[in-house]
Amino acid sequence: MHEKAERLGITIERLEVMPDHVHLFVKTDPTFAPHYVVQQLKGYTSFQLRKEFPSLVSRLPTLWTRSYYVESVGHISEATVKKYIEEQKNK
Repeated sequence: MHEKAERLGITIERLEVMPDHVHLFVKTDPTFAPHYVVQQLKGYTSFQLRKEFPSLVSRLPTLWTRSYYVESVGHISEATVKKYIEEQKNK
């Protein structure tokens, strides 16, 4: 994911992998639509995981759902978002 983000000019500030989802805090060019960033990162990780683990192709028709949650930093602070993501690994 970091590799793809770097290619796109996206900075991953925080990343926490949970059993059934991922928390990401990214900084990106404001001209990138959130759905574009999500699509790029989900697509890349799906492609890479299926390449590395071919059994996933037959076991899981899709690795990601189309859903996601996006929140921009503004009315909450960057520190609050980072703290929330960091605390998720303890749950």
